[in-house]
Amino acid sequence: MIVNEAPPFKELSLNSYLFNDESLKLYEEYIGKTLLYIQKFLSNRKFYKGDDLEEIRENRQKAKLVDIHTSSPINKALEELNELYIENAIAFHNPTYVAHLNCPITLPSIVAELIATTVNTAVETWDQSISATFIEQEVIRWICNEYSFDENSDGVFTSGGTQSNFMALLMARDHYAFEKFGINIKQNGWSDKVSKFRIFCSEKSHFSIKKNAALLGMGYDAVIPVKVDDKMQMDAEALLLAIEKTKQEGNIPIAVVATLGTTDYGSFDPVKTIGKIAKDQDIWLHVDGAYGGCFVLTDSHKHHFEGVEMADSVTIDFHKTLFQPVSCSAFLAKNKEHFRYVSYYADYLNPIEAKDEERPNLIEKSMQTTRRFDALKVWLTLKTLGTKIIASYLEEVCSLAQQVHKSLVANEAFETAHEPALSTVVFRYKSTNVSDERMHDEVNLFIKNTLFKAGKASVASTKLNGKTYLKFTLLNPKNTIMNLLNIVKMIEETGAEYKPQN
Repeated sequence: MIVNEAPPFKELSLNSYLFNDESLKLYEEYIGKTLLYIQKFLSNRKFYKGDDLEEIRENRQKAKLVDIHTSSPINKALEELNELYIENAIAFHNPTYVAHLNCPITLPSIVAELIATTVNTAVETWDQSISATFIEQEVIRWICNEYSFDENSDGVFTSGGTQSNFMALLMARDHYAFEKFGINIKQNGWSDKVSKFRIFCSEKSHFSIKKNAALLGMGYDAVIPVKVDDKMQMDAEALLLAIEKTKQEGNIPIAVVATLGTTDYGSFDPVKTIGKIAKDQDIWLHVDGAYGGCFVLTDSHKHHFEGVEMADSVTIDFHKTLFQPVSCSAFLAKNKEHFRYVSYYADYLNPIEAKDEERPNLIEKSMQTTRRFDALKVWLTLKTLGTKIIASYLEEVCSLAQQVHKSLVANEAFETAHEPALSTVVFRYKSTNVSDERMHDEVNLFIKNTLFKAGKASVASTKLNGKTYLKFTLLNPKNTIMNLLNIVKMIEETGAEYKPQN
C-alpha cells in the first residue's frame, strides 16, 4: 500500500483559520495588519494616554465577550483590540516609564517569541520538544557556569521569580526533613516536626518568600526577617543572633535567603558571609537574584557575586535584566539530585521505565507540566547580541541611577533613602516649611498619582520606616539623564502645587 507523503486536510468551511501550510497567506496578512497597530503604539510619545474614569468604565464594557456565536473579520476585531488595549497599554520602552521592573526588550527575543508561538512547542517531554530540549539545557548550562556551578548543577525555566523561590523553599524544606529526620514529605505529607522549621531572609527581601512559606503550609511566621544595615543589606551579625534565638525557642533553622538586588532598593546581601554562616549552621542557602542576577555579566558588580558558588539554589529573572519579554525566568539547583523533590512520573507522559539520557524529559525538573519554549528567547538573544552588549546595557542603567541620585542629593527639595547599588533610586519630595510627616506622605502619593493619571510619568512608591518614598526603577539603557531630570522637575513642580484636602 502506498501512503501519500502529504495527506490532504479535511475539507472544512473554517479550515483556513487553523494554522497550517494552507493558511500561510492568511497568517502573513494577519501579521501585516497587526504590525500597523504596533507601529502606532511605538510612535506614541507618552508612556500612557492618561486616565479618564469614564473611558475606564467604557473599556470594562468593551472587554466583554458578546455576539461571538459567529465569525467576524480580523480587521474589526483588531480595531476593537486597538481601542481597548493597545492604545491604553503602558509603554515600558518609553523614557518617562521609570516605575517597576519592566524593561525594554531585544529584537531577537521578539523574533524568538514569534517562532515559539507559531511553532507552539511545549517543552515538558522529549516527544513534544525534541531539539528545543537541548536549547533550554544549554541556556541553563550557560547561566550555571556564570554562577560557578559545576556539571552536577542543573535548572529549569519557570514563570517568574515567585515560582522559582517557591521551588527553592520546597527543596530546602523537603531536603532538610528527609536528611535530618527521615521524613518524606513528598510521599507521606506533613509532620509536626516541620512546623518548627524556620527560614531567614532580609527584612527587605521579596514578599514571595513569606507568600510561598504560606503556600507550602508553613505559614508567614516560619519566615524570620533579619534587619539590614544603612546600605539595605542583610546584617550578618543580626542573622547569627536570629538563628540562635530561633534555636533557643525550640525551633529549627533550615534555610537562609540572600537577595541579590532587593526589589525596592537594589541592594545586595553579602552572599559570601551569609554563605559561610549557612555552611556552619548546615542549612540551605538560596540566592534570590530575580532582579540583580544578570549583573553577574558586568565588571562593575562582579564583586557582589563572590561566594555565590556556595548557594544551593538560585532564582534569576531574564525578563527583568536580560531584556526579555515576560515571562522568562529560571531556577537553578547546585545539586541536580535535589530535583527529585519536585519530580513525578506519569504513565501517559513520562513513565520512569522510559527514562532516556539521550532524550530527556524536562518535566522531571518542573513544577509546571505544559510550558512554553521561553528559553529560545534567551538563546537567540545571546547568539545575536552576545553578553558584552547586554552587560553594557546594565552598566548604563546603573550609571543613570548614580547620576540621578547625585542630582537629588544636591537638591534641597528632596531626601534620598540611600546611594543606589543597582538601577533603583529611592527618594521623596519634601514640602518646604512642613514638619508633619503625614503631609509629606500625602504629597508624594499625590505626585505619583497625578503624574500617572495625566500620562506624564510613571513613578513607583514604597515605604521606609513607615514613610512614603518615590522610586525610579531604571531598566531602559536608551534613557538619558536629561529625560530623568525632567521627570524630577515634574515631581518638584507637582509637589509645589499640592493643596491639603483639610
